[in-house]
Amino acid sequence: MESLLKFFVVMFVVVDPPSLAPLFAAMTEGGSSSYRRTMAIKASIVSLGLLVVFAIGGSWLLGTMGISIDAFRIGGGIMLFLIALDMVFARDEKTTPAEKAEARRRADVSVFPLAFPLIAGPGTLATVLMTFGSGSRPLWLDAALIAVMAAVIGVALVFMLATPVVMRVLGVTGANVAGRVSGVLLGALGVQFIIDGLKGAFSLGA
Repeated sequence: MESLLKFFVVMFVVVDPPSLAPLFAAMTEGGSSSYRRTMAIKASIVSLGLLVVFAIGGSWLLGTMGISIDAFRIGGGIMLFLIALDMVFARDEKTTPAEKAEARRRADVSVFPLAFPLIAGPGTLATVLMTFGSGSRPLWLDAALIAVMAAVIGVALVFMLATPVVMRVLGVTGANVAGRVSGVLLGALGVQFIIDGLKGAFSLGA
């Protein structure tokens, strides 16, 4: 039980469900409630599936392809930073509100960037790989660890579904400010991923 509780705490900290609400609000701004619900549920399913795949065969897959966790961190960080630039500078401001809403309804943000790299990001995948690749365990313990992952993703889903409440509290101006602040934080997170990846790569090469 102690190992399961520790894994839950680590996964919760890495995924950071509370931070998903403002990011999700910014990415789905102008979309219908059905669109937001679909994106949240789909992102949760995809991210959980990705984590399960990595739990079962992640070490083998990365080893076969010659990809390191540090490369995952750097690549994910670059992608997050590019997304953050769009959020901070609002590059679609020349479009009308109707065009913005339509564009967001067409955009599928569930797989990228929600499922990866926001929910099942490099840090989360690294945590899963280190946990499941640390040695042989009873089958029931592996199943319990996967259930813990599902619980954390479930909490993240709850926070994303609660986004409309957050938006009503913030209002339009507050939502715009929150979106840009979230973009700055997301950019900083992307840079941190890159720094961590470079540190790991250089330390391995030393």
